[in-house]
Amino acid sequence: MTEPASPDRSDGLPTKTVDAVVIGGGAAGLNGALMLARSRRSVVVIDSGTPRNAPADAMHGFIVLDGTPPGEILERGRRQVRHYGGRIVTGEVVSAAPSTPSAQGDPRFTIGLADGRTLTARRVLVATGLRDELPDVPGLARHWGHSVVHCPYCHGWEVRDEPVGVLATGPASVHHAWLFRQLTDDLVYFARGTELDADTRARFAARGIRVVETPVREVVDDRSGALAGVRLTDGSVVERRVLAVVTRARARTEGLEGLRLPVEELPDAMGSRFVSALAGSTEVPGVWVAGNATDPTAQVGAAAAAGALAGARINAALATADTDAALAAAQEPPTP
Repeated sequence: MTEPASPDRSDGLPTKTVDAVVIGGGAAGLNGALMLARSRRSVVVIDSGTPRNAPADAMHGFIVLDGTPPGEILERGRRQVRHYGGRIVTGEVVSAAPSTPSAQGDPRFTIGLADGRTLTARRVLVATGLRDELPDVPGLARHWGHSVVHCPYCHGWEVRDEPVGVLATGPASVHHAWLFRQLTDDLVYFARGTELDADTRARFAARGIRVVETPVREVVDDRSGALAGVRLTDGSVVERRVLAVVTRARARTEGLEGLRLPVEELPDAMGSRFVSALAGSTEVPGVWVAGNATDPTAQVGAAAAAGALAGARINAALATADTDAALAAAQEPPTP
């Protein structure tokens, strides 16, 4: 569930090998690129222009920038990366794979874009984010990011005291209900066929959370087009102004299969993520991952911090490789 971001100029794609390519131009990718560019590394960000939070009016939960529109944050981030010599290229990555390393064994990667252009880089930072999959409930998707929300920390304050409904998608929805109950006294839990044990039902009753067992047919709007409630299969309508849903969050892996990055399924059918270790390192030499692509729970601030840490580690790895190459060159016998 993404929408195109506001159009932005695209820089030219370098013809020479660059130090690093960042795949994904969100908070994680731009902050990683910023760290690299400030270390005088040649870095290119490939941005498809479809950030996860594009439908939202504002980003929340990040000190200083709280309340800033997502598009404004990205625009400022691009400008800062460019200020230090980084390039932002609009494009869709359709292939990425290791290529022939340098004579000293330093990794090389070839990145292919949908328009046929290619780029060679020494290191790769994957910051592609994730894709939210909503439950198949008619009328739900058109309110995504506004009256249909998923994160109590991103949108909770804005929906406080409203009649909220939680559309259950699995076990995680119970915890979701506790979090949204903190924000409103009027909460309805639409079970949608998920099972609730006696203890959970007792807890719901103690917190005044109403459970609706009748299956959901569709989301209904009022005459102005605003979300008005949920129609059940018996024809009745439960009035709600906000619906909270735990999405299935899947890492965006398209075009990256050639990197052979391990992907794992999340518990309770919650989605998938790229497997990463300390500072976003992976088992593939020369490749790091940061942001929602590996941590689906990360908000903008956490994703940006992860990108910065990965960028710093990439620069450190490049510094070691540069020193190794310089030492090897210095130890070569002089040419007769």
